[in-house]
Amino acid sequence: MQVRPDCPFCHPVYDADQRIVFETETCWFLQYEKAQDVLEGSGVIVPKQHRSSPFELTQTEWQETQELLELAKPLLDQLAPGGYTLGWNVGEASNQSIGHSHLHVIPRFNDEPYAGKGLRHWLKKPENRRPGQSGDAR
Repeated sequence: MQVRPDCPFCHPVYDADQRIVFETETCWFLQYEKAQDVLEGSGVIVPKQHRSSPFELTQTEWQETQELLELAKPLLDQLAPGGYTLGWNVGEASNQSIGHSHLHVIPRFNDEPYAGKGLRHWLKKPENRRPGQSGDAR
């Protein structure tokens, strides 16, 4: 199995603040304790083998990502969220801060300040248009 010694997702047990909530043969659903104060219930689904992006996942890793998502939802539903934000950041331009593929699973609540603001809220603002590009702001 390909793992990297300095990768926190390759070795989740080395970080006391990171908890393995669910596990399959090839993937984990992890929750990071320090993130829970703002993103209550949030977690990530990661392959155990080091993969830089979801474009590198095997068919089994995709299937087990779905299995973990299906296991996580009833657990997170106990928090009574109004919805969920699910997403991948891939590459530096997308703000991927850990170079190990991870699917963010974030319960969203109707009383949070950014309720109703999803993944594209800031991205589709006119000020995010690339220099020299024009067009509509869809």
